[in-house]
Amino acid sequence: MFSLRALRPVASKFQPSSIRILRQYSTEASPSYKYLLLSTPKPGVGLITLNRPKALNALSTPLYLELNDALRKFNEDEDIGAMVITGSEKAFAAGADIKEMKDLTFSSAYSNDFIELWSALTTQVKKPIIAAVNGYALGGGCELAMMADILYCSSSATFGQPEIKLGIIPGAGGSQRLTKAIGKAKAMELILTGKNFSGEEAEKWGLAARCFPNAQECVEGALKTAETISSYSRVAVKAAKEVVNKSQELGVREGVEYERRVFHSLFGSKDQKIGMTAFAEKKKPEWVHE
Repeated sequence: MFSLRALRPVASKFQPSSIRILRQYSTEASPSYKYLLLSTPKPGVGLITLNRPKALNALSTPLYLELNDALRKFNEDEDIGAMVITGSEKAFAAGADIKEMKDLTFSSAYSNDFIELWSALTTQVKKPIIAAVNGYALGGGCELAMMADILYCSSSATFGQPEIKLGIIPGAGGSQRLTKAIGKAKAMELILTGKNFSGEEAEKWGLAARCFPNAQECVEGALKTAETISSYSRVAVKAAKEVVNKSQELGVREGVEYERRVFHSLFGSKDQKIGMTAFAEKKKPEWVHE
């Protein structure tokens, strides 16, 4: 939940005019969204571009309300099979909006469940989400990227959980997801020191699935993967996401038993019959997503 704006000597060199959004994939902003650009650049793929360039896409409650709404609509859209979230080349999301939280008290933060709505995409969105990270992904931005099902980044990406420098700690899952992804020793070092790490390191340590040479290839790679996922049975994709996520909550024995039950349940779907019949007949399956 850290903002790059707290690092004034660094942030000051980025003027709004220097922030270039990957607009070739996005149409104009939806009338209902102030901080997002939405488009469907490939069949079955919903693209959400964070669009708060003057603040380096700093995350605020209004932005997250829009993001949750956009994700919900794509999740309910029968034509969409997977989603991609990205930002600009300079910043995926440079952190949380410090102005919004600097005057909070314990009672107000606790009573109002401050930033709980940030976790909605991990519990309410059943379709796969890919984060395409370029530039800064610090604090809340890093946490948002880690909430995605697949994390892609470019070599220009800079990750970090620098909340310790503001006298706080990660509050949107940073300490938990980072530790699960890269291990306690490395996560402890990064969170206690507030040090940043690169896109190459994110891939090397297992946080990112892939690291691309540049921002353009990163977004294109995410869209291509989303298109591939969207070409499969929605029923099977939902089940696959569910069982992989369960592996983070269950022991191996319990996880395998859970996986097997979901595996058995898919034999009640039409797509299982379609897929296996097409394979046997050497044909391309025509999914009905049932």
